Amino acid sequence: MGKLKINVVIAGRTYPLSVNNTKEEEGMRKAATAINKLISMYEENYAVSDKQDVLAMCALQFASKVEITSIEKDSTDREVVDKIKELTNLVDSHLK
Repeated sequence: MGKLKINVVIAGRTYPLSVNNTKEEEGMRKAATAINKLISMYEENYAVSDKQDVLAMCALQFASKVEITSIEKDSTDREVVDKIKELTNLVDSHLK
């Protein structure tokens, strides 16, 4: 199956995109909707006159969410590994 051609609108501008499948299309459309909602929120709540500033703020918010999630996952992974080591040591000590 070939690529699908879609258009998404972000901050009032239309962007033509090619996606591989309908799941990717759905993801792109949901992302565009989330960006547009965040743009509206920033424009309503802050005195921002330049779309570039609003888009930069949106990019920062989305990127920081990804980074925070990654940090939290790393922390959780470390806690799980530490707990497994602790339990392994406990089992080893009872088997000796």
